[in-house]
Amino acid sequence: MSLSNIDLNGYILSVTDSPVQPEFQPLLEDVCASLSQDDLGLDGIYLYGSVARADATPGVSDLDLTLVLREPPTAPLLERLEAIRQALEQRHPEVIKVDFDIGSRAQVLAPENTHSWGVWLKHHCRCLWGNDLSQQFERFRPSREIAVALNADFEQVLAGYLARIAQADAEPQRLRLQREASRKVVRATHVLRSEEATTWPQTLEEHVALFVRCYPTMITQVAFFLFEARNPEAQGDNFTTRLQTFMAWMALQHTAAIAAQVST
Repeated sequence: MSLSNIDLNGYILSVTDSPVQPEFQPLLEDVCASLSQDDLGLDGIYLYGSVARADATPGVSDLDLTLVLREPPTAPLLERLEAIRQALEQRHPEVIKVDFDIGSRAQVLAPENTHSWGVWLKHHCRCLWGNDLSQQFERFRPSREIAVALNADFEQVLAGYLARIAQADAEPQRLRLQREASRKVVRATHVLRSEEATTWPQTLEEHVALFVRCYPTMITQVAFFLFEARNPEAQGDNFTTRLQTFMAWMALQHTAAIAAQVST
């Protein structure tokens, strides 16, 4: 994949269709077998992240999946899916975590979600099983509007992580949550991309590189979260304080950018 992740015509590159690394093939076969039961109501299973890009590291990387359901999920169905997720995680030590992002077909195809769900499936995911809804969308060029649509929930999600970290009663659980929160905050820095930016980050390192171009004085702060996203080890109070401070700074910058856009 190009370092800019943009093709010669200015469109965001889609995740490669090259074969998945053989180390993860049994896991993906298990995923499809476990989730394709008709009574679960799945419309499609999509792969994203390092396994989708074929640059994952066995025993180190996560398995990131987007599940699109035919209908909005009920509470009992979400419980069943969580049980399947945990079982997959336990059966497959080649990944350290299995993540499900869950939505419905109506959500994906709603016109107001074109710059979020549409871009996500079109350029960040590859369909493993079922209906490939990415075919419903034209290719997209990078824009700040899309970056904001994909990450507009960052304050809500990170506040949730802070609450869960505070309630964690065991260090392994706390460190896992710090790792997940760090991944989210690094990706969420994309809401602060400039309108003039011509690259489209995919990896955490690419997100950091793009962010630092605009905010070089924040390199120490964002580097902390990049490290925690790979090797979480910070004390809980230290991590929480840093995350609260960085979130508040990001929210101020984001609000100022929106105000500046409105004024022009």
